[in-house]
Parts: sequence; C-alpha cells; structure tokens
Amino acid sequence: MDSTTPGRRERTLFRRLQLTLHALYHGGSQTSVRFRYGVLVVDLALIAFFIAAPLLRGRPGFLIVDYALALVLGLDIAARAIAWCDFRQWIRRPIVWLDLFVLATLLFPQTLFNFGFLRVLRLWTLINSDFFWRTIGRRYDDTRVEDTTRAIAALVTFVFVVTGFVYTSFAMRYEGISGYVDALYFTVTSLTTTGYGDVTLPGVWGRILSIVTMLVGVTLFLRLAQALFRPPKVRFPCPTCGLMRHDPDAVYCKACGTLLNIPNED
Repeated sequence: MDSTTPGRRERTLFRRLQLTLHALYHGGSQTSVRFRYGVLVVDLALIAFFIAAPLLRGRPGFLIVDYALALVLGLDIAARAIAWCDFRQWIRRPIVWLDLFVLATLLFPQTLFNFGFLRVLRLWTLINSDFFWRTIGRRYDDTRVEDTTRAIAALVTFVFVVTGFVYTSFAMRYEGISGYVDALYFTVTSLTTTGYGDVTLPGVWGRILSIVTMLVGVTLFLRLAQALFRPPKVRFPCPTCGLMRHDPDAVYCKACGTLLNIPNED
C-alpha cells in the first residue's frame, strides 16, 4: 500500500489539474471567461510579433523576446493538451500540428527563419476556432459579424503569408525588392490586380506566384464583399434536410419545404 500511495497521489493531483484546466479553457464561468480573455491577449501579442518579426530580426533583444514567447506558447499548448483529456484525439487535430510548427520556429529562429512567415496562419486558426467565438465573440456567434470577421482574417492572413514568402525568397536577391515593405507592396498591388509594374518577381516561379496571388486575392475580396452585402441569414437546422441558413422571416425550408419554427426575439 505504501508503494502505491505516491503513484495514486500523483494521479489524483494530475486529475485535479486536468479538471481545472478543462474548466478554464472550456467552462462558462466568469473566471473561465476572464482566463480565456487573457489567453486571447497573449495570442494577439504572438500574432503581432509574427507580423513584425522580419523587421525586428537582428535587433538587440530579438532572441530574448522570441524565446520568451516560445515559453509562453509551449505552456499554452501543454495546458490545452491536458485540458482536452483525450490526448490521442487532441494530437490528431490539424490546428495542433500548426501550433507545434509555430513553436518549432520560435525555438529554432535561425534554422527555420525561412518558414517563419507561416506563423501568421495562427491568426486564421484563432479567428476560426470555437475558443475565440465562445469567448470574445459570444454575442456575434452565427451572425454576419462572424462571417465578416472570418473573411477579413482570411484576407489579412493571406496578405502577410504571401508577403513573408516573397520577403524570404526574393528580398535582397533580386532588384526591386530590398525589404519587407517592398514585399508587402508587391503583395497588395498583385492582390488588388493594380499591377503598377515597378516591383515584379523574376522568373517563371515569380510569375506563377503573381498569378496565384491575384486569383486567390480576388476570391478573398469577393468572399468579404458577400459577407458585407448579402442579405442577412439566420442559422437554424432544418429538422428534415439539415439546411442551416434561412431568411430571418422564413416559415418553410427552401430546400425541402418543411415547416420551420425559427426562434424570434422580437
């Protein structure tokens, strides 16, 4: 009995930690909400650092900030893993692999610098996570605000991912792109199909990247325009066909004609 007591005590302490973290990350209490607000502030600070990293690299204290953020992100990932309870299910999620990759770029900033631009994808995963909408977006969940926010996040993420790729692949190697601002300028002019021609990418791969930037950029702009100007819809699952989006005053489902009973607060 004496030999098993320490093991049982450790399992009990771990279980308590697991329940506490689960309540903080997934609970609905005021304490949980405040905790998640703090986590979101840290996430936004990480994203701001990721965007500014190409400009800050080489400055005094850059590596200190980099490793400090790596520590914070590592603790957050570990806490999320414990709070999830089922580790095998947690580790299979694509967003987890992205977070682990971001952590690796922070732990090895010199070796993985050329892949550092992919850190900005964390903005997209954050805005598209249930964690975000259960915390800061509770009032706007399943509304036009959510659709618009997701569309803006996708557009901003794409801009900075392409900018980072252009900067790491072409800056200082070819005439016309001498810094991060030039890479951002090229991305925006290509994405908006303005095409001034003063900054271009050389070679076949440069032209292919320009084409992809223009096509994806137009698609993202159209998505944002749809989110802003299309008629408002409400989300209510049809009991027969499962159609989720309906007009606010819909009485019957447009897909199958089933009588609906959409809650109305008016």
